[in-house]
Formats: sequence, structure tokens, C-alpha cells
Amino acid sequence: MAKAGYSQNNSVSISNEVLQQIEKSFVVTSNDKALQNAISANDVKKLTVNRDNIGKTDFFFKYKVDVNGITDQKSSGRCWMFTGLNILRPKVIKNYNLSSFEFSTNYLYFYDLLEKANLFLEGIILSSDKPMDDKTVEWFFKNPIGDGGVWNSLTNLVEKYGLVPKEAMPETNSSESTSALQRVLTTKLRECGLEIRKMKENKSIDDKIRTKKIEMLGDVYRILVLNLGKPPKEFLWRYQSKDGIISPLKTYTPKSFFLESLPNVNFTDYVLLMNDPSRPYYKLYEIEYDRNVMEGRNWLYINLPVDEIKKFAITSIKNNEAMYFSCDVGKQLNTDAGLLSLDNYDYQSLYGVKFGMDKKDRIITFESGSSHGMALVAADVDANEKPTKWMVENSWGASSGHNGYLAITDGWFNEYMFRVVVLKKFIDDKTLEILKQTPTKLPPWDPMFLQDK
Repeated sequence: MAKAGYSQNNSVSISNEVLQQIEKSFVVTSNDKALQNAISANDVKKLTVNRDNIGKTDFFFKYKVDVNGITDQKSSGRCWMFTGLNILRPKVIKNYNLSSFEFSTNYLYFYDLLEKANLFLEGIILSSDKPMDDKTVEWFFKNPIGDGGVWNSLTNLVEKYGLVPKEAMPETNSSESTSALQRVLTTKLRECGLEIRKMKENKSIDDKIRTKKIEMLGDVYRILVLNLGKPPKEFLWRYQSKDGIISPLKTYTPKSFFLESLPNVNFTDYVLLMNDPSRPYYKLYEIEYDRNVMEGRNWLYINLPVDEIKKFAITSIKNNEAMYFSCDVGKQLNTDAGLLSLDNYDYQSLYGVKFGMDKKDRIITFESGSSHGMALVAADVDANEKPTKWMVENSWGASSGHNGYLAITDGWFNEYMFRVVVLKKFIDDKTLEILKQTPTKLPPWDPMFLQDK
């Protein structure tokens, strides 16, 4: 029996009549039968490889930043951390005249999770007067902690906790394969969040609640130490230069190592530029709660047309400065070729179905958003100095892509690049004036604001 208000004879539901119409729209031909046989028995991605695009893109670039070595985030969502540190480590290599160098990502990861746990618990306290189905409360409990982050996540950590070389706090199984640790912390934090809300309901005073919060963070700290090790407060370090000179063994704190190894780095000199066609350009935006440290900076960015971002990016590359770059890496990625191109895969020809959303449509429907951070290190241009392709240094190991790198066609860059972090000195005064605007605050659950992993 049909529900009130609905007729079996209209197109609201799939009635027998409607089903017959749908079935008649597909007239099976011999080609369709062959396609069905092929698609049902094979990997669709392999069937959609566009043979006409293979070998069309080389790995020669007119402008390229000096880089050294490929890192590997393994089975973790720490791409944003690796990317940020990959931008900084060439400066350390130059400063000490080294052959190679890596920072400890495990050290920063420890404090990232501890700080995110605190941010979650504080958010629960501050929103405890709201019902459980409030959008903000719901967002906190859905996202108590995670691996992801963006550029400001890195700068918040480094400014507060400093940096250490990889030898001072090496990776562990839990830092390289983070899913089990994330599940444990997520479960514990949701439990803690619910307990805090119950304390609020029972009229507990704020001092008692925050004392309890510190106890909860003690549990988080214990879990982190057992999985990742205890972060050093001091460590001994020395290095051997390219010339074979061994430095004296020296005691550092993480803060002193940061200041000595990167003496000219000031994170306020960097600007995050976004290309989000779903919002007005030439505006300053801030994402609420999109940070990892309670007192740290939120994600703040200038929204610009893509061609203006390209202009600043090329200037940076010409001046030997790599950039934090994030994109929707899974779209049209050919890992074997190390290529991101709009022409890599042809689903339309395989299925005979048109796919036609533009960048704005993909954003507002959650079809596309930034999912991965890499270092933008090279650009190729035509005779008129217009970009034709780009190259990024990835953090999936040297065996992935083209020796650890990915080439990006300029067309793909237009459609799936979302943000680039550029030094202010490479940006014109007109754009920098936008930083003086009062930022428009946006919620963390907006479809555009996925964190890089």
C-alpha cells in the first residue's frame, strides 16, 4: 500500500512503470555486452587508462628549487607535517653544509596529538551548554582527534615545542602506522568528552572540571608515551659536513635547535593562499577550530583566482623557495607514471556517461577538496613564460611516482590545486593589503576544509 501523499503512478518512487522506463533507456548492443564483460571482470581504473596520454609529459622543468632526498610518511596521515618540514630541511642542509638531513616527525606528532586532545576537551567544556545534536557539539564528537593538518598546524607546534633531528626521536611502528593509535585515542576522548558534559549537567564548578581535564590528558600522555616514546627535553647532536668535517658534540633543547638550525625562519613571513571558486575572491577567511594548539593560529587564508596564485608560485620557485602545496591528489592520479593530468583516465568513454561538474560544483557537493599536502618545487613554462606543468616533492617514498616526485599538468593544477603557502616577499602589495581585512569566520565542517593527510 502506498504511503499517504505518494502515488505509485508518478515518478516520486521507483514504481513498476518508472522501472520499465529506466530499463528501456538502456538498449543492449553487442558493444555494451562486451563492455559489461570487460568491466565486471577487471579493474575499472586500468580499463580507463587513456593510452593517448601516456608519455606525453616529461620531467624536465625550466625552474626548479634545490631539493635533496625523499621522505616517507608510511601508513600515516601526516603529509602536512612531512611537507612543512620538507620545505624547511633544505635550509638546514645549506646552513650546516650537509649531504642530507631529516627532522623528527615523531617528535612533533606526539605534541600534535596531545594538543589536539586538549583542544577537543576545551571545545567540549565551552560548548557544554549546547545539546548533543548541536552542529558544533556534533562536530567535536565526530572529530575528536586525527592525523590531518595544514600549514598553521606545523607552525603552531614548531613555535611552541621547537624541532629535533630524526635521530633524537626516531619513528616507531605507531607513528608510521597510526590507525590503531588513532582508534584508541578517539574512543578515550569521546568517553572523556561525555564525562565532562555530565559534570557540567551536575553543576560541577569550572576548577573541578579543568582539574579533571588535566587527569584525562594524563591518560592521553600515557598512551602517547607507550606508543611513540617520550619526547626529549634535551639531546646531544653533531653532524658531518659535505667536506667531511665533524662538528663538536653539543647539547640542545628542541627550541635551541630550531633557532640555530633555521636562524632566518619567521613563520609570520608566510601567507596561505587559497583557490576556492565557491566563495568571493580577494577576501580574507579564517576557519574556526581549524588548529591543533588551543592558543595557536587558526587556518587563515586569502582567496585568490588561480592565475594569481601561479604568478606568486613561479616567483618563489625562481628564487629557490619551495612551497607548501595541497590538492585533491586522488583525482586522475597515475602513480606509475608519477603524473596528475586531467587526461589520465577516461571514464566517460568507458561508460558512455558524461561527467561535467566544474571546480565550484565539486566543492559544494563534497566531491572534491584538499586531501594531501606536498612541496611545490618546480615549474615549466612556454615561450611566453606561461606555466605548462609543475612538479611536487611527495612524502610516499622514493619508489612512488617518478622517484618520489609527481608532475602536474597546468590544467590539473587549475582544477584540483587548493592552497599554496608563499613568502610575503614574493607577493604583491595589493594582495598583502587583504591581510588587513577582518577575516570572515567559517565553520570547520565546511565542505572545502578537509585537512591534508
